Amino acid sequence: MEKEKKVLYSGMQATGTLTLGNYLGALKNWVSLCDDYECFYGVMDLHSLTVRQNPTEFRQNARKLYALYVAAGLDPEKNCIYYQSHVPAHAQLAWVLDCFTYMGELNRMTQFKDKAAKHADNINAGLYTYPVLMAADILLYQADVVPVGVDQKQHLEITRDIAERFNNLYGEVFTIPEAYFGQNSAKVMSLQDPTKKMSKSDENVNATILLLDDKDTIIRKFKRAVTDSEAEVRYGEDKPGISNLMEIYGCITGKTYDEISAEFSGKGYGDFKLAVGETVADELAPLQKRYEELLKDKAYIDGCIKENDAKAAYFANKTLRKVHKKIGLTGLIR
Repeated sequence: MEKEKKVLYSGMQATGTLTLGNYLGALKNWVSLCDDYECFYGVMDLHSLTVRQNPTEFRQNARKLYALYVAAGLDPEKNCIYYQSHVPAHAQLAWVLDCFTYMGELNRMTQFKDKAAKHADNINAGLYTYPVLMAADILLYQADVVPVGVDQKQHLEITRDIAERFNNLYGEVFTIPEAYFGQNSAKVMSLQDPTKKMSKSDENVNATILLLDDKDTIIRKFKRAVTDSEAEVRYGEDKPGISNLMEIYGCITGKTYDEISAEFSGKGYGDFKLAVGETVADELAPLQKRYEELLKDKAYIDGCIKENDAKAAYFANKTLRKVHKKIGLTGLIR
């Protein structure tokens, strides 16, 4: 029997507050997808463990991330928004898939090399096998499509390779996922180094706009954004700083680069930076208001988590039972 809707799967790590890059690059675009897809969005707390976490802050951050999902417009009744760690099938399937993944494949993963360089004092096995857990996340829900950025394409490729290897041995167990590229998503770069992605772990606080920054902070950060010595608002490879600001402004306003250039023709960078800052602050204000309301409504969030955890577990266990049966494992999966 064919699925009524194709399944879409994604999620974010439960570490720190989300950035403007997370919002414009993913979260903002997720909101309308439930009309066309059966959507599963995880609070990816197991993935977060590859870096040492303060337990109290970690629990708080996971709940804040859940609230930000909902505040951004994801309806928990139309989307399955759940905690990764609340569904044991993720870890169970990851171990099985570990046994179908080759060392050479993991050795080629560039993100492991990058993260190992950043956390040289904690190069753990979880960091190394991270792509296998990610594969389990996706394959458990028989995802047809996965929103990916440039830095995640390699993870989707290894997921496809693992799934195809398993299917070749045991039949059509897993759906082979395809990449989903949002039409209106933006790749937001650091405000202080526009050659790097905006990151919540950036040590320079002026490099990153956090979703919960107040209006004054947002405008101040944009005023300090690195640009160039010209005074022309123009998109181009030779103007990474201004191009980044135009990307942000255009993603929120819907204006093209030509329209933005015309709007600020004859004006200085100061006027443009202020306009971008105010536009971003106005965009985030309703989200921030809703977020504060949600954090106070403990019963509502708890109810959403309980209901969606159960829904996620139902679909995940359905796949895990099939996997266990195929490979000869016995036992009851609840």
